[in-house]
Amino acid sequence: MLLFIFLPIISVVTQSLHIEHEQVFVEVENCDFFGCKKSTMVDVEATAAIKAEKPLGRFVGLENYFNRSHFASSELAQAWRTTDSFGEFYDQVYNLPLYRAIIFTLVYTFTVTPLLIILGFIIAIAVNSLHQRLKGLVIFFSLLPMIVTPLIGSLILFWMIDSRGIIGSFLQQFFNDPDLSLKASTPLMWITLMVYGVWHSAPFAFVIFYAGLQTLPQDTLESAMIDGASRWERIRYVVIPHIAPLVTFVALIQLMDNFRVLEPIVGFNASAHATSLSSNILNDLGGESQLFASAATTSVITILGVVVLLSPVLYRTWRDWDRKV
Repeated sequence: MLLFIFLPIISVVTQSLHIEHEQVFVEVENCDFFGCKKSTMVDVEATAAIKAEKPLGRFVGLENYFNRSHFASSELAQAWRTTDSFGEFYDQVYNLPLYRAIIFTLVYTFTVTPLLIILGFIIAIAVNSLHQRLKGLVIFFSLLPMIVTPLIGSLILFWMIDSRGIIGSFLQQFFNDPDLSLKASTPLMWITLMVYGVWHSAPFAFVIFYAGLQTLPQDTLESAMIDGASRWERIRYVVIPHIAPLVTFVALIQLMDNFRVLEPIVGFNASAHATSLSSNILNDLGGESQLFASAATTSVITILGVVVLLSPVLYRTWRDWDRKV
Protein backbone atom coordinates (compact mmCIF):
# COMPACT_ATOMS: atom_id res chain seq x y z
CA MET A 1 0.00 0.00 0.00
CA LEU A 2 2.88 2.34 0.73
CA LEU A 3 4.48 1.69 -2.67
CA PHE A 4 1.45 1.59 -4.95
CA ILE A 5 -1.03 3.91 -3.19
CA PHE A 6 0.54 6.34 -0.73
CA LEU A 7 3.66 7.34 -2.70
CA PRO A 8 1.81 7.92 -6.02
CA ILE A 9 -0.75 10.11 -4.23
CA ILE A 10 2.04 12.13 -2.62
CA SER A 11 3.69 12.48 -6.03
CA VAL A 12 0.46 13.71 -7.66
CA VAL A 13 -0.21 16.20 -4.86
CA THR A 14 3.35 17.53 -5.14
CA GLN A 15 3.02 17.91 -8.91
CA SER A 16 -0.25 19.81 -8.50
CA LEU A 17 1.58 22.50 -6.52
CA HIS A 18 3.87 23.28 -9.44
CA ILE A 19 3.41 24.59 -12.94
CA GLU A 20 5.34 24.00 -16.12
CA HIS A 21 8.30 26.27 -16.83
CA GLU A 22 7.78 28.96 -19.41
CA GLN A 23 9.80 28.58 -22.57
CA VAL A 24 12.83 30.82 -23.06
CA PHE A 25 12.63 32.91 -26.22
CA VAL A 26 15.52 34.61 -27.99
CA GLU A 27 15.56 37.13 -30.78
CA VAL A 28 17.62 36.12 -33.81
CA GLU A 29 18.45 37.94 -37.00
CA ASN A 30 18.23 36.13 -40.35
CA CYS A 31 19.93 37.70 -43.33
CA ASP A 32 19.60 36.82 -47.00
CA PHE A 33 20.01 38.48 -50.39
CA PHE A 34 17.01 40.77 -49.76
CA GLY A 35 18.13 41.99 -46.34
CA CYS A 36 17.95 41.03 -42.67
CA LYS A 37 14.88 40.21 -40.62
CA LYS A 38 14.52 39.72 -36.88
CA SER A 39 12.42 36.85 -35.50
CA THR A 40 11.74 35.25 -32.16
CA MET A 41 12.35 31.57 -31.52
CA VAL A 42 12.53 29.18 -28.58
CA ASP A 43 15.91 28.75 -26.98
CA VAL A 44 15.87 24.97 -26.73
CA GLU A 45 19.06 24.65 -24.72
CA ALA A 46 18.12 27.27 -22.12
CA THR A 47 14.61 25.82 -21.74
CA ALA A 48 16.02 22.31 -21.34
CA ALA A 49 18.51 23.53 -18.74
CA ILE A 50 15.75 25.10 -16.66
CA LYS A 51 13.66 21.91 -16.84
CA ALA A 52 16.67 19.80 -15.89
CA GLU A 53 17.37 22.00 -12.88
CA LYS A 54 13.76 21.95 -11.63
CA PRO A 55 11.94 19.02 -13.29
CA LEU A 56 8.71 19.58 -11.31
CA GLY A 57 8.40 23.14 -12.64
CA ARG A 58 7.79 26.39 -10.81
CA PHE A 59 6.24 26.17 -7.34
CA VAL A 60 2.93 28.06 -7.29
CA GLY A 61 1.20 26.56 -4.24
CA LEU A 62 -2.57 26.30 -4.63
CA GLU A 63 -2.70 28.56 -7.68
CA ASN A 64 -3.52 25.62 -9.98
CA TYR A 65 -6.63 24.79 -7.95
CA PHE A 66 -8.17 28.25 -8.38
CA ASN A 67 -7.32 29.04 -12.01
CA ARG A 68 -9.90 28.95 -14.80
CA SER A 69 -9.20 25.31 -15.64
CA HIS A 70 -10.24 24.18 -12.17
CA PHE A 71 -12.24 25.94 -9.42
CA ALA A 72 -12.08 29.29 -11.27
CA SER A 73 -12.58 31.44 -8.18
CA SER A 74 -12.39 34.79 -9.99
CA GLU A 75 -14.76 33.66 -12.77
CA LEU A 76 -17.26 32.38 -10.21
CA ALA A 77 -17.15 35.65 -8.28
CA GLN A 78 -17.68 37.64 -11.47
CA ALA A 79 -20.59 35.41 -12.54
CA TRP A 80 -22.20 35.81 -9.11
CA ARG A 81 -21.95 39.62 -9.34
CA THR A 82 -23.12 40.02 -12.94
CA THR A 83 -25.97 37.49 -13.23
CA ASP A 84 -29.55 38.19 -12.15
CA SER A 85 -30.99 34.66 -12.16
CA PHE A 86 -29.91 31.17 -11.27
CA GLY A 87 -30.28 30.08 -14.91
CA GLU A 88 -27.77 32.66 -16.12
CA PHE A 89 -25.40 31.80 -13.28
CA TYR A 90 -25.69 28.08 -14.10
CA ASP A 91 -24.95 28.71 -17.79
CA GLN A 92 -21.77 30.60 -16.95
CA VAL A 93 -20.67 27.97 -14.44
CA TYR A 94 -21.39 25.18 -16.93
CA ASN A 95 -19.01 26.81 -19.41
CA LEU A 96 -16.13 26.37 -16.97
CA PRO A 97 -14.20 23.11 -17.70
CA LEU A 98 -14.08 21.64 -14.19
CA TYR A 99 -17.70 22.36 -13.27
CA ARG A 100 -18.96 21.03 -16.61
CA ALA A 101 -17.05 17.81 -15.94
CA ILE A 102 -18.27 17.61 -12.31
CA ILE A 103 -21.92 18.07 -13.34
CA PHE A 104 -21.83 15.23 -15.86
CA THR A 105 -19.77 13.00 -13.55
CA LEU A 106 -22.22 13.39 -10.66
CA VAL A 107 -25.30 12.92 -12.86
CA TYR A 108 -23.72 9.83 -14.40
CA THR A 109 -22.65 8.39 -11.05
CA PHE A 110 -25.93 8.89 -9.20
CA THR A 111 -27.99 7.65 -12.14
CA VAL A 112 -26.00 4.61 -13.22
CA THR A 113 -25.08 3.25 -9.75
CA PRO A 114 -28.60 2.66 -8.35
CA LEU A 115 -29.95 1.47 -11.72
CA LEU A 116 -27.23 -1.16 -12.16
CA ILE A 117 -27.72 -2.37 -8.57
CA ILE A 118 -31.46 -2.77 -9.15
CA LEU A 119 -30.98 -4.44 -12.54
CA GLY A 120 -28.28 -6.75 -11.22
CA PHE A 121 -30.51 -7.79 -8.33
CA ILE A 122 -33.46 -8.48 -10.66
CA ILE A 123 -31.28 -10.59 -12.95
CA ALA A 124 -29.90 -12.52 -9.95
CA ILE A 125 -33.41 -13.27 -8.65
CA ALA A 126 -34.57 -14.34 -12.12
CA VAL A 127 -31.58 -16.60 -12.78
CA ASN A 128 -31.78 -18.15 -9.31
CA SER A 129 -35.36 -19.23 -10.01
CA LEU A 130 -34.49 -20.99 -13.29
CA HIS A 131 -34.11 -24.72 -13.76
CA GLN A 132 -30.64 -25.98 -12.91
CA ARG A 133 -29.91 -26.98 -16.53
CA LEU A 134 -30.62 -23.47 -17.81
CA LYS A 135 -28.66 -21.54 -15.22
CA GLY A 136 -25.22 -22.09 -16.75
CA LEU A 137 -26.23 -20.88 -20.21
CA VAL A 138 -28.12 -17.85 -18.88
CA ILE A 139 -25.24 -16.90 -16.58
CA PHE A 140 -22.82 -17.05 -19.51
CA PHE A 141 -24.89 -14.66 -21.64
CA SER A 142 -25.53 -12.40 -18.65
CA LEU A 143 -21.79 -11.97 -18.15
CA LEU A 144 -21.03 -11.02 -21.77
CA PRO A 145 -21.29 -7.22 -21.24
CA MET A 146 -18.69 -7.45 -18.47
CA ILE A 147 -16.40 -9.68 -20.56
CA VAL A 148 -16.31 -7.21 -23.46
CA THR A 149 -13.62 -4.54 -23.09
CA PRO A 150 -15.30 -1.24 -22.07
CA LEU A 151 -13.84 0.68 -25.01
CA ILE A 152 -14.85 -2.01 -27.51
CA GLY A 153 -18.33 -2.25 -26.01
CA SER A 154 -18.83 1.51 -26.24
CA LEU A 155 -17.60 1.51 -29.86
CA ILE A 156 -20.07 -1.24 -30.78
CA LEU A 157 -22.98 0.70 -29.27
CA PHE A 158 -21.66 3.88 -30.90
CA TRP A 159 -21.91 2.24 -34.31
CA MET A 160 -25.39 0.91 -33.48
CA ILE A 161 -26.76 4.37 -32.64
CA ASP A 162 -25.36 5.85 -35.83
CA SER A 163 -27.96 6.90 -38.41
CA ARG A 164 -26.87 3.86 -40.45
CA GLY A 165 -26.88 1.55 -37.41
CA ILE A 166 -29.72 -0.66 -36.29
CA ILE A 167 -30.75 1.52 -33.33
CA GLY A 168 -30.29 4.85 -35.11
CA SER A 169 -32.25 3.83 -38.21
CA PHE A 170 -35.02 2.29 -36.08
CA LEU A 171 -35.46 5.51 -34.08
CA GLN A 172 -35.59 7.56 -37.27
CA GLN A 173 -38.35 5.34 -38.65
CA PHE A 174 -40.18 5.14 -35.30
CA PHE A 175 -40.32 8.93 -34.87
CA ASN A 176 -40.60 9.53 -38.64
CA ASP A 177 -37.68 11.96 -38.45
CA PRO A 178 -34.84 11.25 -40.93
CA ASP A 179 -32.70 13.95 -39.28
CA LEU A 180 -32.91 12.46 -35.77
CA SER A 181 -29.43 11.75 -34.44
CA LEU A 182 -28.45 10.63 -30.98
CA LYS A 183 -24.97 11.96 -31.59
CA ALA A 184 -26.17 15.52 -32.24
CA SER A 185 -28.24 15.93 -29.07
CA THR A 186 -26.60 16.47 -25.68
CA PRO A 187 -29.51 15.05 -23.61
CA LEU A 188 -29.80 11.98 -25.87
CA MET A 189 -26.04 11.44 -25.72
CA TRP A 190 -26.12 11.64 -21.92
CA ILE A 191 -28.91 9.07 -21.84
CA THR A 192 -26.99 6.81 -24.23
CA LEU A 193 -23.85 7.00 -22.07
CA MET A 194 -25.84 6.11 -18.97
CA VAL A 195 -27.62 3.23 -20.70
CA TYR A 196 -24.22 1.87 -21.69
CA GLY A 197 -22.92 2.32 -18.13
CA VAL A 198 -25.81 0.28 -16.72
CA TRP A 199 -25.51 -2.37 -19.44
CA HIS A 200 -21.77 -2.81 -18.89
CA SER A 201 -21.72 -2.83 -15.07
CA ALA A 202 -24.95 -4.69 -14.21
CA PRO A 203 -23.30 -8.14 -14.71
CA PHE A 204 -20.86 -7.35 -11.89
CA ALA A 205 -23.74 -6.65 -9.50
CA PHE A 206 -25.51 -9.76 -10.79
CA VAL A 207 -22.54 -12.02 -10.00
CA ILE A 208 -22.20 -10.65 -6.46
CA PHE A 209 -25.92 -10.90 -5.69
CA TYR A 210 -26.25 -14.35 -7.26
CA ALA A 211 -23.42 -15.61 -5.05
CA GLY A 212 -25.17 -14.12 -2.04
CA LEU A 213 -28.43 -15.84 -2.96
CA GLN A 214 -26.68 -19.21 -2.72
CA THR A 215 -26.15 -18.60 1.01
CA LEU A 216 -29.76 -17.77 1.83
CA PRO A 217 -31.02 -19.61 4.95
CA GLN A 218 -33.48 -22.11 3.52
CA ASP A 219 -35.14 -22.66 6.91
CA THR A 220 -36.13 -18.99 7.05
CA LEU A 221 -37.50 -19.08 3.50
CA GLU A 222 -39.50 -22.22 4.20
CA SER A 223 -40.87 -20.72 7.40
CA ALA A 224 -41.92 -17.60 5.50
CA MET A 225 -43.67 -19.75 2.88
CA ILE A 226 -45.49 -21.74 5.55
CA ASP A 227 -46.64 -18.49 7.17
CA GLY A 228 -48.17 -17.47 3.83
CA ALA A 229 -45.62 -14.85 2.77
CA SER A 230 -45.85 -13.93 -0.90
CA ARG A 231 -42.85 -13.96 -3.22
CA TRP A 232 -42.46 -10.20 -2.91
CA GLU A 233 -42.66 -10.38 0.91
CA ARG A 234 -40.00 -13.10 1.00
CA ILE A 235 -37.74 -10.95 -1.16
CA ARG A 236 -38.39 -7.84 0.93
CA TYR A 237 -38.08 -9.31 4.42
CA VAL A 238 -35.67 -12.22 3.89
CA VAL A 239 -33.60 -11.83 0.73
CA ILE A 240 -32.85 -8.10 0.78
CA PRO A 241 -31.76 -7.97 4.48
CA HIS A 242 -29.56 -11.02 3.87
CA ILE A 243 -27.67 -9.47 0.93
CA ALA A 244 -27.63 -5.89 2.30
CA PRO A 245 -23.85 -6.05 3.01
CA LEU A 246 -23.32 -7.09 -0.62
CA VAL A 247 -25.34 -4.09 -1.79
CA THR A 248 -22.99 -1.87 0.21
CA PHE A 249 -19.97 -3.57 -1.35
CA VAL A 250 -21.32 -3.20 -4.90
CA ALA A 251 -22.23 0.44 -4.23
CA LEU A 252 -18.70 1.20 -3.02
CA ILE A 253 -17.05 -0.37 -6.07
CA GLN A 254 -19.44 1.16 -8.58
CA LEU A 255 -19.33 4.63 -7.05
CA MET A 256 -15.58 4.64 -7.51
CA ASP A 257 -15.76 3.27 -11.06
CA ASN A 258 -18.57 5.53 -12.22
CA PHE A 259 -16.98 8.64 -10.74
CA ARG A 260 -13.94 7.91 -12.91
CA VAL A 261 -16.00 7.41 -16.09
CA LEU A 262 -13.84 7.70 -19.21
CA GLU A 263 -14.18 4.84 -21.74
CA PRO A 264 -17.76 5.60 -22.86
CA ILE A 265 -16.88 9.24 -23.55
CA VAL A 266 -13.89 8.20 -25.64
CA GLY A 267 -15.70 5.33 -27.38
CA PHE A 268 -18.76 7.43 -28.21
CA ASN A 269 -16.59 10.38 -29.24
CA ALA A 270 -18.88 12.41 -26.99
CA SER A 271 -16.44 15.07 -25.77
CA ALA A 272 -18.56 17.77 -27.45
CA HIS A 273 -21.56 16.78 -25.29
CA ALA A 274 -20.07 15.29 -22.13
CA THR A 275 -16.79 15.62 -20.27
CA SER A 276 -15.75 13.99 -17.03
CA LEU A 277 -12.90 14.53 -14.60
CA SER A 278 -11.02 11.60 -16.13
CA SER A 279 -11.51 12.90 -19.68
CA ASN A 280 -10.12 16.27 -18.57
CA ILE A 281 -7.03 14.49 -17.27
CA LEU A 282 -6.68 12.65 -20.58
CA ASN A 283 -6.95 15.93 -22.52
CA ASP A 284 -4.29 17.56 -20.33
CA LEU A 285 -1.88 14.69 -20.93
CA GLY A 286 -2.57 14.45 -24.66
CA GLY A 287 -1.21 16.52 -27.49
CA GLU A 288 2.20 18.08 -27.90
CA SER A 289 2.07 20.23 -24.75
CA GLN A 290 1.47 17.87 -21.85
CA LEU A 291 0.04 19.79 -18.91
CA PHE A 292 1.23 17.60 -16.06
CA ALA A 293 0.39 20.15 -13.37
CA SER A 294 -3.19 20.59 -14.59
CA ALA A 295 -3.67 16.83 -14.87
CA ALA A 296 -2.26 16.32 -11.37
CA THR A 297 -4.59 18.97 -9.96
CA THR A 298 -7.64 17.34 -11.54
CA SER A 299 -6.43 13.96 -10.24
CA VAL A 300 -6.28 15.29 -6.68
CA ILE A 301 -9.79 16.74 -7.06
CA THR A 302 -10.98 13.34 -8.35
CA ILE A 303 -9.46 11.56 -5.35
CA LEU A 304 -11.12 14.00 -2.97
CA GLY A 305 -14.43 13.53 -4.78
CA VAL A 306 -14.23 9.75 -4.41
CA VAL A 307 -13.46 10.13 -0.70
CA VAL A 308 -16.47 12.42 -0.20
CA LEU A 309 -18.75 10.02 -2.11
CA LEU A 310 -17.62 6.99 -0.14
CA SER A 311 -17.63 8.68 3.28
CA PRO A 312 -21.36 8.11 4.07
CA VAL A 313 -21.23 4.46 3.03
CA LEU A 314 -17.99 3.81 4.89
CA TYR A 315 -19.29 5.57 8.00
CA ARG A 316 -22.49 3.55 7.96
CA THR A 317 -20.54 0.30 7.51
CA TRP A 318 -18.20 1.19 10.38
CA ARG A 319 -21.16 2.11 12.62
CA ASP A 320 -22.94 -1.18 11.92
CA TRP A 321 -19.75 -3.14 12.56
CA ASP A 322 -19.10 -1.21 15.79
CA ARG A 323 -22.59 -2.03 17.04
CA LYS A 324 -22.06 -5.72 16.38
CA VAL A 325 -18.75 -5.68 18.24
